[in-house]
Amino acid sequence: MRLTCTVNGEPRQADDVWEGESLLYVLRERLGLPGTKNACEQGECGSCTVYLDGELVCACLVAAGQAQDRDVVTVEGLAADRVRRAFLAAGAVQCGFCTPGLVVAVHDLLARIPEPGDADIREALAGNLCRCTGYEKILEAVRLAATGRA
Repeated sequence: MRLTCTVNGEPRQADDVWEGESLLYVLRERLGLPGTKNACEQGECGSCTVYLDGELVCACLVAAGQAQDRDVVTVEGLAADRVRRAFLAAGAVQCGFCTPGLVVAVHDLLARIPEPGDADIREALAGNLCRCTGYEKILEAVRLAATGRA
């Protein structure tokens, strides 16, 4: 099938896509957007988090056919975002594998709750796993992004 959708504000298409192929695979391998990471492929780690029509999804769990004529925003679409700057400023990026999914999740959190408390932050990030930071730097980055000081 030919997949046609909007990705990061631009019309995109990929040919010869199998309907059951994951959106994650299409984004990374067919559309050349490597920011969305492939880790668990089971929707457990959050590394592949993207927006699909404004809702957070794990791209590894979305069949490519489900994205037909829909709007997808990846971490690349948030390139100038304050969240990314805050992650760098707080030292919340170590190996970087979880970072894209976390950035998208934090972006969503701050859009919903501009001044989140620690409980809000922890709940919003519960689906994102990080093996390097111990989460304190990530929490610091979210607080920094919320205050706009990044």
